[in-house]
Amino acid sequence: MFDAPAVTQAIGDGTMQAQAAEAQTPEARLAHNFMAREVIMAIPHASPGQVIDVLPLAAQLPQAKTRALFKSEHLEVIHLVLLAGKSLPPHKVAGEITIQCLEGEMLVTLDDGDCALKPGQMVYLQGGAMHAVLAVRDATALVTIALVASPGA
Repeated sequence: MFDAPAVTQAIGDGTMQAQAAEAQTPEARLAHNFMAREVIMAIPHASPGQVIDVLPLAAQLPQAKTRALFKSEHLEVIHLVLLAGKSLPPHKVAGEITIQCLEGEMLVTLDDGDCALKPGQMVYLQGGAMHAVLAVRDATALVTIALVASPGA
């Protein structure tokens, strides 16, 4: 799994831990686990130079699971799968983030408004930006996270 400093970094100021403790629905627990980097990996992490298939899942989307594609010292890429109406609650991570919609439609809620994403669109978020993600329609996205060293590391 992931080391404690990386989990602490991903959780940020601890609000995600509090949210998880209060989370009663499977979706809320899944969202917390995803953001705490406890993503259940359907495949091993990719190796440098390995080709990774990120084509739209189409009919297979409802059975697909979110998975970490790879994680290096400075970068993590996650294939996010959200069914219509499901969401990741408001959270933040230390590093910069991109969310690139591959299929479906998602709504990214930011402090200064909402950002609708359709296939082929991407949003960039600065590190520490509070955000939430809602699937308007069944959706997949590539989430890229720049990993930053935690203070004192």
